[in-house]
Amino acid sequence: MVAGAINAVVGSGSLITFPTLVALGVDPVTANVSNTIGLVPGSYTAAYGYRAELRGQRDRLLRLGAASALGALIGGILLLFLDPDVFEFVVVVLIAVACVLVMTQPRLNAWVAARREQPHAHGGAALWVGVLASGIYGGYFGAAQGVLLIGLLGIFLDDGLQRVNAAKNVLALIVNGVAALLFVVVAEVDWAAVAGVALGAVAGGFLGARLGRRIPARVLRAIIVFVGLMAIIVLVYG
Repeated sequence: MVAGAINAVVGSGSLITFPTLVALGVDPVTANVSNTIGLVPGSYTAAYGYRAELRGQRDRLLRLGAASALGALIGGILLLFLDPDVFEFVVVVLIAVACVLVMTQPRLNAWVAARREQPHAHGGAALWVGVLASGIYGGYFGAAQGVLLIGLLGIFLDDGLQRVNAAKNVLALIVNGVAALLFVVVAEVDWAAVAGVALGAVAGGFLGARLGRRIPARVLRAIIVFVGLMAIIVLVYG
């Protein structure tokens, strides 16, 4: 439930569920696969809870959603065939960069807007590539992918943080959903673990969406950075 709520507000619930499954004796790769599948229903409830903030974002999400889906497919394949240690250093760097982006978002938004010849409702090619890269990371592991997405969307989109957070929930749902479909077909799944994660994530996603929509932008930004820093500590020190 806590992971589902965190996913709705920030997007780092896997930092709770994945270590828990491993601590309960599930093989790490199987735990990662089962965790991704189990979080899909919670991702849906989180996205649905932000439906008011999603109004007017259909075209944007169709474009960026394609990048998320492709990235998730690539990331899922990498998880199945590469050494899990390959991304360890890169993941920490990505989360650190995302935290910096979130902290400096207002100034960066002004800087980008002043140098942008024409406003781009969808963030342009740079955001599409960034969302693709975030999707690859999300399909591979997924913890703190929400921090990465919020950092990217907040910089390249001229929109409020709550609407950015709503878009983040939809893109995270796409990443988790595509990766889950791949894992169901080709990977070993612990369905008892999936059921436990899914039931808690649904309840937590609903509660987190109700809470997150009421959080002021400055407070939400501080929470995002705090969770990102905790993610770095967990990943570095285990």
